[in-house]
Amino acid sequence: MAPSFDWWGKDTRRGTPVVVKMENPNWSMVELEGPSKDDFLIAGESPTGRTREKARGKNAKQLTWVLLLKAHKAAGCLTSIGSAMVDLVATVRRRVASGRTDEDDADADADNDVTGKENPTVKSRFYSCIKVFLWLSVLLLGFEVAAFFKGWHFGTPNFQLDYLWASPWGFKGAFGWIYSQWVSIRVDYLAPPLQFLTNACVVLFISQSLDRLILCLGCFWIRFKKIQPVLKPGDEDLESGEKGYFPMVLVQIPMCNEKEVYQQSIAAICNLDWPKTNLLIQVLDDSDDPTTQLLIKEEVHKWQQEGANIVYRHRVIRDGYKAGNLKSAMNCSYVKDYEFVAIFDADFQPTPDFLKRTVPHFKDNEELGLVQARWSFVNRDENLLTRLQNINLAFHFEVEQQVNSVFLNFFGFNGTAGVWRIKALEDAGGWLERTTVEDMDIAVRAHLHGWKFIFLNDVECQCELPESYEAYRKQQHRWHSGPMQLFRLCLPAIIQSKISVWKKFNLIFLFFLLRKLILPFYSFTLFCIILPMTMFVPEAELPFWVVCYIPAMMSFLNILPAPKSFPFIVPYLLFENTMSVTKFNAMISGLFQLGSAYEWVVTKKSGRSSEGDLVSLVEREQKHQRGASAPGLEEMKEEFEKQEQKGSSRKKHNRIYVKELALAFLLLTASARSLLSAQGIHFYFLLFQGISFLLVGLDLVGEQIG
Repeated sequence: MAPSFDWWGKDTRRGTPVVVKMENPNWSMVELEGPSKDDFLIAGESPTGRTREKARGKNAKQLTWVLLLKAHKAAGCLTSIGSAMVDLVATVRRRVASGRTDEDDADADADNDVTGKENPTVKSRFYSCIKVFLWLSVLLLGFEVAAFFKGWHFGTPNFQLDYLWASPWGFKGAFGWIYSQWVSIRVDYLAPPLQFLTNACVVLFISQSLDRLILCLGCFWIRFKKIQPVLKPGDEDLESGEKGYFPMVLVQIPMCNEKEVYQQSIAAICNLDWPKTNLLIQVLDDSDDPTTQLLIKEEVHKWQQEGANIVYRHRVIRDGYKAGNLKSAMNCSYVKDYEFVAIFDADFQPTPDFLKRTVPHFKDNEELGLVQARWSFVNRDENLLTRLQNINLAFHFEVEQQVNSVFLNFFGFNGTAGVWRIKALEDAGGWLERTTVEDMDIAVRAHLHGWKFIFLNDVECQCELPESYEAYRKQQHRWHSGPMQLFRLCLPAIIQSKISVWKKFNLIFLFFLLRKLILPFYSFTLFCIILPMTMFVPEAELPFWVVCYIPAMMSFLNILPAPKSFPFIVPYLLFENTMSVTKFNAMISGLFQLGSAYEWVVTKKSGRSSEGDLVSLVEREQKHQRGASAPGLEEMKEEFEKQEQKGSSRKKHNRIYVKELALAFLLLTASARSLLSAQGIHFYFLLFQGISFLLVGLDLVGEQIG
């Protein structure tokens, strides 16, 4: 508390003791003397020499304690860094000793519901290519180090081969002859095609960067002009007496073995603020676990007793993944009574006013086929992995979806948190099981039939982000292989459609090629293959501005929609390049119809909720306790818990990812080679990118479970 003064400037209180408590328990508590009136002299008052000397002593003492506090805080930081490094080393040793890798298919399938099997030969082909590059780089590094210690300058294209002919016996030495042949081969045969590939990737990189820049400018224009969809005033509903637009709405919740999240999603959707007579909720359960089926069925029964208009559906033959599930539900006879269908995945929790903020956009707009809401994440600050995902998805919704909605009336349906006009779904041919991205498939076909889409950036629906690298990696594989499958299937239909030439160009070159194919291709090829190769073939050059300036600018633009994530801009840049190996592999699998293109993995959920959701869940549980449970449900729950405890030791563990580790050593080897050539920017980029691959390969990002 600060000392108080009366109007003539004298202290009206005694000196107040100040207690400083150190965070370290080994430090003692120290009592400092509080300020006196000599410390607060008014202007014009001349202190005596003794007073001045006393004030100097007090100032010195206070400064000493401030410095001590700063030193203590710095010592605490150093201690925490040291302990963190010790823990990191112990984790790495434990993970390497366990020997669990992503190649162990039996363990990988235990954590998730995998309904597509990949040919082992196809799966290892990509990894084998990376290993070849790795061993070749190690061999070349040893070769170049030996040449370096002989004093040969090998960092410039104008290499003097005559220098290699000198030897004590007057003829060319064996090593000099081999090295001269290697230089001749790389100058005549390796450098030209490598330089051509480098230039091609740079052109693709610049093209994609310009596309990203134009999208950002479009987003700035939308914000500057405050462009947003406007709701039209609705009429009064005759039954409810409320003013608004209340058509018949069907809500679908597709789920499959998602026991962690079914309760909160069903509860959130049953609490939607909409006339009950105009709303029907379908729980589309594709679970193959009998216990999970019974738990979900019991939850639906509880909400039926609460008065919710909700039904439970379970397919015996689970064909077609999520698309097959939705297609089966749309074939019900009562669907013809409904005009719109809202779709929510099992981990999505819409707010009660979700339908009131989305459905009215369809009023008096017969061309509108889809209204898409934005996602928000309950666990975005859980770990580094979720923070980096939030950056990506914030850009996707804030920039890509919003700009395409405003200027083109088309974007890819996100598969959930959206409301479809049922007539648009039927006009587009309904749900098809031909790809693993059924949401993008139906959106493209509806667009070809002339339907328009609206994205609402101000309407959010809460959901979860994958917290483990394994779950995120499999999700990204599906998200990047499916579009290439769809491109092969839709290309003839796009060319033959009656939409404008500009819309065809947007679909083929921007939507599919530039953003779905070129982005993962150049990201992996340029920064993970070409850049390391140019270190060993210095005659092919990669400009430093490609390595430094453009990636930094693109990362800056990507992170703008999530300004709180600016401290993570460097980890984001490195992690995006690290993920390029997964995205490139998925893109190739989808483009050439390889085995892994048809792999469907249900993303692992943790069942996290916001604080408000937890409170409401407790209140609902108290109400539900009055009702009776289904026969044998408690016994099934106990058996289920026993199975969970029994299988936890087998299922819960981190893995080592061999492709990422191989690329880590490849990049670190190339960084050592660039150090010999004194290439500063390239060295630092390769070094930090190699460390990033190493951390990801050892599964040190995301959830740590053992």
